[in-house]
Amino acid sequence: MPRIVNFSDAATIGIHSAILIAKVDRPVNAIELSEETGFSKHHIGKVLQRLVKDGIFTSFRGPSGGFMLKKNPADITIYDIYRSIEGEVEIEGCSEEHHICPMEKCIRDNLIKKMSADFVRYLKENTIADYM
Repeated sequence: MPRIVNFSDAATIGIHSAILIAKVDRPVNAIELSEETGFSKHHIGKVLQRLVKDGIFTSFRGPSGGFMLKKNPADITIYDIYRSIEGEVEIEGCSEEHHICPMEKCIRDNLIKKMSADFVRYLKENTIADYM
């Protein structure tokens, strides 16, 4: 069944991992996150390394190693994580060359552009702390 909004597995892993990590005061490793989320520890490790690279998480090696948030959960928006994994959301309307309907009735300019802007606004207004 088609979906209007779809989160990739990677975005889902990043967001859920951030919430789980924020709930504890110690590094959480990929095996623990895999047990909680059901995703592969290898996929989790790959996604979280991306978030480390972008300064959202920090990682520690060794037997007591794992991942921790680099900032306060209230300072990390859901969009920060989404953007790190998926890239910036493009909010664009219909191009001039393919525009055939009247502007007040254009589904791309009116509906899709508005829904994309609302989606981004929602992700930016909600932080990891909101989901703890």
